[in-house]
Amino acid sequence: MAPGAAALPTVRSIVAACLPAAAAIAVFGVLYGAAARVVMGPALASASSLLIFSGALQFAVVGLLAAGATVPALLVAALTLNLRHLVLGAVLRPRIGGTRTRRAALSVFLVDETFGFALAAAAAAERAGQPGGPAAERTLWVAGLACYLPWQVGTLIGVAGAAVAPVEGVAGAIFPVLFIGLASLSVSRRSHVVRALAAAALTAAFAFALPDLRAIAPVVAGVLAALPGRDAGGDTGRGPGRDAGGDT
Repeated sequence: MAPGAAALPTVRSIVAACLPAAAAIAVFGVLYGAAARVVMGPALASASSLLIFSGALQFAVVGLLAAGATVPALLVAALTLNLRHLVLGAVLRPRIGGTRTRRAALSVFLVDETFGFALAAAAAAERAGQPGGPAAERTLWVAGLACYLPWQVGTLIGVAGAAVAPVEGVAGAIFPVLFIGLASLSVSRRSHVVRALAAAALTAAFAFALPDLRAIAPVVAGVLAALPGRDAGGDTGRGPGRDAGGDT
């Protein structure tokens, strides 16, 4: 076995880890397909999932179109919602090698869920004394496909006219559970737990204090909780795989 191979996750292990997220994504895909079919029509609703693969943006576009929004408003929404991908990409960039074309192809699968899986895989490899890049890249490819396909299937089911009432209750329950699970993947220090709890508390406080702006509450809380700091153990909050002495 080549050096470092032991730290490289298998395709089976990545798929197994992704199954709960993939199931949740399929549920939201059904909801999106049902909503988009009414506003866009079946063909455009299906095409949007194939080409965009961003649940937050796609739901926002449907809502804006239903409200009669203009093209500039749609573009502003797209830019605002996708700004977070600059941060996600910047975090993974030092760990992902290859040509620009290869990285661009990989970026198609960069969503919140796949980012969490890739970062966790990189951190696990680094804790084992191996480079995190190969683990992150393989995980991003496999997790990307494991999440992309359920989104397409869910969209098609929704477009086909599936009843969404039973699914809506499930979606409301699994959404917070999904993101709590994603957060737990990146926790490797006590300071990470403190930051996650602080972000949750800030989100709730912001949402109750300013209900009209509650949609941006997680963004504000996330930025505040991610500000650099140092705990008693010397952690500067730079994330999994980076110790206080230097970069990975």
